[in-house]
Amino acid sequence: MAPPAVGRKIKRMKVGFIGLGVMGGPMAGHLAAAGHEMSVFNRSHAKSEAWVAAHGGRAGASIAEAAADREVLAICVGADDDVRAVVHEALEVLAPGAVIVDHTTTSAKVARELADLAARRGRYFLDAPVSGGEAGARAGQLSIMVGGEAGALQRATPVITSYAKAIKHMGGPGSGQLTKMVNQICIAGVIQGLAEAVAFARAAELDAGLVLEAISKGAAQSWQMDNRWATMARGEFEFGFAVDWMRKDLGLVLDEARANGARVEVTALVDQFYAEVQAMGGRRWDTSSLAARLTR
Repeated sequence: MAPPAVGRKIKRMKVGFIGLGVMGGPMAGHLAAAGHEMSVFNRSHAKSEAWVAAHGGRAGASIAEAAADREVLAICVGADDDVRAVVHEALEVLAPGAVIVDHTTTSAKVARELADLAARRGRYFLDAPVSGGEAGARAGQLSIMVGGEAGALQRATPVITSYAKAIKHMGGPGSGQLTKMVNQICIAGVIQGLAEAVAFARAAELDAGLVLEAISKGAAQSWQMDNRWATMARGEFEFGFAVDWMRKDLGLVLDEARANGARVEVTALVDQFYAEVQAMGGRRWDTSSLAARLTR
């Protein structure tokens, strides 16, 4: 499903947003800019108040207060238990038939669990993890993979489209999270290959910039190459998607693979390489810091 065409009238809705971190804050900002009636909550109330000062709307003193009577509730928090806590507190106070859109990367198991719980309470739950990172969130250009009922997604699309460049319905509950796992498998392999390529080029005493120019328009090209080669070559990692978050995501992949029998040997190896980066003090470094362990 693609976002509505530019210029198409968007339905304004009562929207709650839980979690105003590096992803959630900008995403909620796009919703405010689109004219939706906003109510927000963050564990740090000061962050909620700062967001309201910048964008308008109101800051809830609790999850329930932010969720009260909302037609759509977007969530962008940390992990499975965080999402469970939000949904259990918000579910009864949402408007009847409301749609919960969870942008957190979680297990498929919790997505199915919460979709069932919401359905039994007359609401809907969509697992809708995102790809595009902080830059995509700030630009309103995220790719979103969605699991859950198609009708619920259709109702929530006027909200999601405010910060999305692509919205794809992947199937029933959990399908969005499983697709995000595929995404992370791909990224892990590409970054490790790129890290080894940068280290090899350095060892061969090649000019890293010339190498990039020579190979980036051919079969080796990738988003990671275009956006991370230069900083990897310079040893710059103090930005971007944190290693701690990537290890959380890869842990979800490995758990699911153990359950479904998929062989993900390279992913498991890269996960251990990220453990080395954490031990080097790189817990908050960008995922491209796989290059750091090759140049110590």
